[in-house]
Amino acid sequence: MTATPSTTNPRVALVTGAGSGIGKAVAQTLLNDGYAVVLAGRRFEPLEEQAQAAREAGRRALAVSTDVRDPASVEALFTRITQEFGRLDVLFNNAGVNAPAVPIDELPLEKWYAAIDTNVTGVYLCARAAFGLMRRQSPQGGRIINNGSISAHTPRPFTAPYTASKHAVLGITKALALDGRAFNIVASQVDVGNALTELSQRMTKGVLQANGQVAAEPMVDVQHVANAVLHIANLPLEANILNLTVMASNMPFVGRG
Repeated sequence: MTATPSTTNPRVALVTGAGSGIGKAVAQTLLNDGYAVVLAGRRFEPLEEQAQAAREAGRRALAVSTDVRDPASVEALFTRITQEFGRLDVLFNNAGVNAPAVPIDELPLEKWYAAIDTNVTGVYLCARAAFGLMRRQSPQGGRIINNGSISAHTPRPFTAPYTASKHAVLGITKALALDGRAFNIVASQVDVGNALTELSQRMTKGVLQANGQVAAEPMVDVQHVANAVLHIANLPLEANILNLTVMASNMPFVGRG
């Protein structure tokens, strides 16, 4: 049985990086299912546009400009959540960046720091704040879903910063799943492969492969990712999907390299 929110007292979800791509699709899917959704991201305008449309459709939605790399910004985000809703049931930790696919010695160090600051520190800061709120609220507990990647398991060529960051997210997810047991807090990770978004459109034209060739790759509709996140979000807290891979069936992941 799923824990379906009601329209009178909806469950509350936070989606980071909600202004585009996977985050936007997940936020909309949660809204359509009756969740009250907090949309967080660095660009306020697309967040507010989606939130306003949701409010006009009778949903509860809040847009909050947030830099997940900044502890003060994350603290301000969770202060707003507490003030507006009093609790948080689901965090989808989605905000992330990539780095140019170049040999490691050619990559500017600031690109390394950007990937680690957003993909690791940002995930940690939001998970930390969500854990604290879920631990204190009544009824206690909640669900943290981290957006990993197939790169949490197998790299693409010239992707050391992104690969390292997603391996770190996997470690954070497992640690949260362990540490949350005493507080009814569960953690999951969704590893996405080739979801078609604005940022991944380039992959349909050719991507560097492990054998040195450049080849176009099959893509999968981003809605399948959003549906997977919704399924995990709606599980009762006594059940969990710790790791879930959503990928284009014929993409070069299994057997890569």
